[in-house]
Amino acid sequence: MRITQETDYALRIIDYLSKSGCKVVDASTISEKLKVPLRFTLKILRKLNLAGLTSANRGVKGGYYLKKEPREITYKDVLEAIEGDLYINKCLQDQVNCSRNMKTGECVINENLKKIQDKLNMELEKYTFEN
Repeated sequence: MRITQETDYALRIIDYLSKSGCKVVDASTISEKLKVPLRFTLKILRKLNLAGLTSANRGVKGGYYLKKEPREITYKDVLEAIEGDLYINKCLQDQVNCSRNMKTGECVINENLKKIQDKLNMELEKYTFEN
């Protein structure tokens, strides 16, 4: 698994909004401060909105804000908002994708990767945007 540039930017956007307090921040300010192209910023914010992590106010004084407290938003939440469910290998996503498991009914590699994935998910759930 590799964190994409889009996910990296999303983590930075949530961090920036968490440090702005309860302020509503417009997309162009976010784009400028974080040095992320505006169109890409808007695309990411749309995904964060759909995931319920951020929300937007329209109008002259419009902008984006966190929909939850920073301590309630985990790194895993942000990664899943951008990438979807996290799987470190196709076999873990759907058993149909695992040719070994379909033939033998068991796969040590699959079992070990599942343990690693579970630990990764637990670690990602530990980190929030509180500080």
